[in-house]
Amino acid sequence: MSTYAELQAQIKKLQEQAEQVKAKELETVITDIKAKIAEYGLTAEQLGFASAPKKGAKKAAAKETTVMYKNGDQTWSGAVRGRKPDWVKEILDAGGDIEQFRVK
Repeated sequence: MSTYAELQAQIKKLQEQAEQVKAKELETVITDIKAKIAEYGLTAEQLGFASAPKKGAKKAAAKETTVMYKNGDQTWSGAVRGRKPDWVKEILDAGGDIEQFRVK
């Protein structure tokens, strides 16, 4: 009958052998997979590696009209999204009407 230590040593030896065999087989497996991908023209999405665009995902709506605001040599597109320039914030914070700076 084997002792616990002997069994642990055998397990360790077998695990090392298994890793060596796996490393040798891995090259062949990768070569085979690459050949099949090329042969059938498979994509990453078909293989489950890339996600397809989610159905119903909403994109930001494009602005219908372009609005420009100008204060001296400073301009702003009036974009709804994103940060307003400091000069626009200063006008709005002071209670001013940004529309009087609108380029017509």
